[in-house]
Amino acid sequence: MNRSILRALAENPRQSTAELARTVGMSPPAVRERVGRLERAGVIRGYRLDLDPTAIGLPVTAWVRIRPGPGQLPKIAELARSTPQVSECHRVSGEDCFLIKVHVPSVEELEGVLDAFLLFGQTTSSFVVATPVAPRPPGLGQQASAP
Repeated sequence: MNRSILRALAENPRQSTAELARTVGMSPPAVRERVGRLERAGVIRGYRLDLDPTAIGLPVTAWVRIRPGPGQLPKIAELARSTPQVSECHRVSGEDCFLIKVHVPSVEELEGVLDAFLLFGQTTSSFVVATPVAPRPPGLGQQASAP
């Protein structure tokens, strides 16, 4: 039943408890209790606003891989946290240590963001040209069990 609740919330996180209860075939108090349990267990970590970057004037999206210089890991993480154009930062394995997602209004502004990171390591950029699979919650189509 938890998986049904999670799927329904992934489809429409703004629905009321009553709507969610109808969707999954449970009473509203039971759904409220289960959602609360999922939140307390950390399965549901929050509800996020999904903005279209192009609609707010940020049509250029790039993924940037960063290979830090010696001793530069913490500086890159801090710079990513403090750079408003960075919407995601992941520490990854392999030759590069960081993967960041950047949204900017122009390629010229991307150059400025990259220059800031170049102080601490080497960057490699890839522009997003299409998104055939939009971000979605992990695991809801799989058979793994949810708490």
